[in-house]
Amino acid sequence: MTPAKTLAAATLTLTLALAPGAALAEAHGNDLVHSRKFKGIVYMMNQAHMALYTYDRDEPGVSNCYGQCAENWPPVILDPGTELGENYSLIPRKDGRMQAAYKGRPLYRYVGDKKPGDMNGDGLGGVWRLARPLP
Repeated sequence: MTPAKTLAAATLTLTLALAPGAALAEAHGNDLVHSRKFKGIVYMMNQAHMALYTYDRDEPGVSNCYGQCAENWPPVILDPGTELGENYSLIPRKDGRMQAAYKGRPLYRYVGDKKPGDMNGDGLGGVWRLARPLP
């Protein structure tokens, strides 16, 4: 394991032990995954504090968002071998990249969100949902 992956894994273990409202999971790279309370709502976000989403048409452990869908809803991509905490996993995409998932649900960003706190994708098309930590 590289030093960066070791540090990310150590950070992940530490953050999972924090109180509610603190970061629930972290990985390294541009798509560090957090769960925080913002604007009175607890939801998942990436390192840049941009909202993350789930897609109702996905199956557990399988992304069904490709092509134009993935252009509008970029998948949360992490390095293969990134160690994640409980409830988080990496799932393979058709192009060989690894996508972060929470309890098997693939995670995405939305291109219509321009600044931290934007949640413009929530409910779009009746199939996109703000990613929230599940009990």
